Amino acid sequence: MSRLGALGRFLYDFVVGDDWRVAAGVVVAIGVTSLVATSNVAAWWIIPAAVAMLLAFTLWRASRAS
Repeated sequence: MSRLGALGRFLYDFVVGDDWRVAAGVVVAIGVTSLVATSNVAAWWIIPAAVAMLLAFTLWRASRAS
């Protein structure tokens, strides 16, 4: 059971990392891309836009904290 717990802690730290908000934003972006991809609208632009917005958000939070 110890190895399974260690694997779970590793996966949580790898996926979530320092900020759970970024991980949640990536999950939401993938979900939105999946929904848009089922329609006739091009969905390639959603992930790069989400990454840019998440990067701006994390930089804003880091600069506000210091």
